[in-house]
Amino acid sequence: MRVACLAVPLFPLAARLRCEPELRGEAVAVLEGSGPAASVVAASRRARQAGVTVGSTLAQAQALLPRLVTRARDLEGERAAQEALLEVADEFSPRVEDATAGVLFLDLEGCLGRHVSEHELARSLLLAADRARLPARAGIACSKLAAQVASAIAPTPQVVTAGEEPAFLAPLPLGRLAPELEIADTLHRWGLRTIGELARLPAAEVASRLGDTGRELHARARGLDPRPLMARQMPPDLREGMSLEWPLVALEPFLFLARAALDRLAARLAACGLACLRLSVSLRLEPEGWKERTIELPAPTRDVKVLLTLLRLAFEQEPPGAPVGAFAFVAHPDRPRVAQRTLFGPQEIPPDRLATTLARLFALLGPGRAGTPLTTDGHRPERCALAPFDPPPPPLARPPAPTGRGLLAVRVLRPPVPLEVLVHDGGDGIGRPTTLAPIAGTPEGEDVGAGRRLVADAEKRRRGGKRPPRIAGHVRVASGPWSVEEGWWVSEPVEREYWDVELEEGGVYRLFREAGKGDWFADGVYD
Repeated sequence: MRVACLAVPLFPLAARLRCEPELRGEAVAVLEGSGPAASVVAASRRARQAGVTVGSTLAQAQALLPRLVTRARDLEGERAAQEALLEVADEFSPRVEDATAGVLFLDLEGCLGRHVSEHELARSLLLAADRARLPARAGIACSKLAAQVASAIAPTPQVVTAGEEPAFLAPLPLGRLAPELEIADTLHRWGLRTIGELARLPAAEVASRLGDTGRELHARARGLDPRPLMARQMPPDLREGMSLEWPLVALEPFLFLARAALDRLAARLAACGLACLRLSVSLRLEPEGWKERTIELPAPTRDVKVLLTLLRLAFEQEPPGAPVGAFAFVAHPDRPRVAQRTLFGPQEIPPDRLATTLARLFALLGPGRAGTPLTTDGHRPERCALAPFDPPPPPLARPPAPTGRGLLAVRVLRPPVPLEVLVHDGGDGIGRPTTLAPIAGTPEGEDVGAGRRLVADAEKRRRGGKRPPRIAGHVRVASGPWSVEEGWWVSEPVEREYWDVELEEGGVYRLFREAGKGDWFADGVYD
């Protein structure tokens, strides 16, 4: 079996630079801990050239380089970088092992074509990792140990020929095998310095003195690595985020950083051939606490502008309420919808553009105010239900234009507008409406006085920011009544008489009268 190792040196630094590419070329040190005693876990080339080493404290590093740029270790960014590196490896092999932070193993069985060499495959791996903003190294061998050691030797791809693993490992120092500290001291007292010197010792003698750990270490020194490649399972979602250097209290700086994270997330979705169907947002608040939020999308999309707009609207409606110290976006992916174009029928709206428009519309209207209307079991006209909007595909041919008289559309008033109605009995026992007027003291009446203005403002808020229309005048034509009865088996059944009226001043309205109470309401306007 041929195994490739893809490793990112100084992984905490690479993950930080992936989130902040403007720091490339600067003297940067990534710290773990807090205060002057925080230790350096990774440093850029310029910082290392100035003498900053891994393990030194912050005070020591700043004494060597006063202009050193320091960043705290970003665990959220490292997790996202590891997932991005795994997605790069998934493009080349169906079996990938997530070994440790910044280190992967790929099974190359069946990945090499007739005209593709191992050197070309290794170079392609490095180019793909570089496109993901993760500078990596690659090594190929017959064992995971030899492949990992080969990847750590030089920045260029290293390929170990099958069967040459012992000769390749022999001149290397023992530290490449990463022995335990106690065993490393014992081997040092024995005078062993290279892997080849350990491999030449009798296996039985090493095992009798060092136990099972020594037996395994001696086998690895001879190029034998019994560890199998443990393929990982594909994650159900994609995660991207970062820890912030300073907590954010304003929306605009947060959206600036969120856009960069969404750009990286969209690029990863595009590389996988997926789109985001649901976006979950996790915020770590200062000094403590978490805030979770989920943004539903009507269709899968990779449009960063849409996701950012929905994020802005969500936080404008409900702010976090505390400074944000870290954030993470989790994209629940799905296959993007593909539309079949037609040559002769009407052009179909692309699904991603339709999803973009619908997502913005749903965010502006709020929950429960947009969808596909469905009829319900009942007689009252205002009864309806909403289902998720999922338009059918357009017909293959344009249908013919309808003939006959046009239909009026009724715009329902919710809640119905109460009215004072004068009726006239024409001798048939039916009271026909003749004059409409708003009830005194309601927003439809004269808006004078502080008390009535308060009533008007309250009614405006109740209707979602819009004042109800003023309906008043003499009736020119009245058509009706149509009786509606519902719920006769309950204590307060609904019994109404509906009328359609046209006013002399203009306008056609739908009215109804509560038969039990005699109250009149306008619940629709014909357009």
